[in-house]
Amino acid sequence: MSKDIFSGLDQLGFDNINSIDLYSKDEEQDNNPSFKKEQTEQEKLKNYLYDKKVTCPVCGSKFTVKAVKTSSYKMKKKDSDLFIRYEIINPYFYDVWLCNTCGYAAMKADFEKIRNFQIDLVKQKIAPKWKGREYTSPYDVNIAIERYKLSLLNYYYTDSKASRKAFNCLKLAWMYRLTEDLDAEKDFLKQALKGFNDAYFNEDFPIYGMNKFTVMYLIGELSRRTDNIDEAMVWFSKVITTPGINQRLKELARDQKDLIKEAKSGHKTEEKPIDNSSSKQKKGFFSSLFNK
Repeated sequence: MSKDIFSGLDQLGFDNINSIDLYSKDEEQDNNPSFKKEQTEQEKLKNYLYDKKVTCPVCGSKFTVKAVKTSSYKMKKKDSDLFIRYEIINPYFYDVWLCNTCGYAAMKADFEKIRNFQIDLVKQKIAPKWKGREYTSPYDVNIAIERYKLSLLNYYYTDSKASRKAFNCLKLAWMYRLTEDLDAEKDFLKQALKGFNDAYFNEDFPIYGMNKFTVMYLIGELSRRTDNIDEAMVWFSKVITTPGINQRLKELARDQKDLIKEAKSGHKTEEKPIDNSSSKQKKGFFSSLFNK
């Protein structure tokens, strides 16, 4: 009988399955060095995570989220739109908390900052449609993208601030940058730009640890990356000419203006990442954004 347990699957393209011993290991996997290496890497990443207990502010369910030990990740470099590239493990993958009972999801900085009317909206718009979703850790970029999209959907249905939607979209753009999906990246950069423009004129600062001047720079850089060149020049000029702005921020704005000028002149220059100098000033410049 054991020879027939997979009968019929040969029609689907599976061959050499008639003699399978159900409780033996897959010899191909067992003898495959790359498979063993992948398993080892996955197990290694799990050592950098810990479980954090959380209570859902919507339905009251208690659950655990995966969190990254602060000693486990190391910054590699920073892109000009504040995206930090990490070595070893990527904390961005774990930034969204999700209640599997009711479907409420948000970036961890916002998870508990939900108002009563928003709780009602989650119960009306999200919970009735939620079917539950379990994720196996460690997370990868595709899982991160799905979780950020669930968070963004919650922000939409709960009529959240433009800044929340914008930062969520920005992080989605960063995730698509990792997958090298340039079209999707640009789509979400455009959505982030729209939201930060709204937030700049209508919300109080700081926004996710960013003061008014940093948001000015970010709007300029998102404009540049989405081909709104004239707008980018306007915002970078504001940063450069406004008194009292951090000198490092002015230097970044000048660098990006130079990129635009060089592109217009036909001389393409490779974009410079944000300096990772160990000096106190430069090391701490975007430190408030690392784990937001």
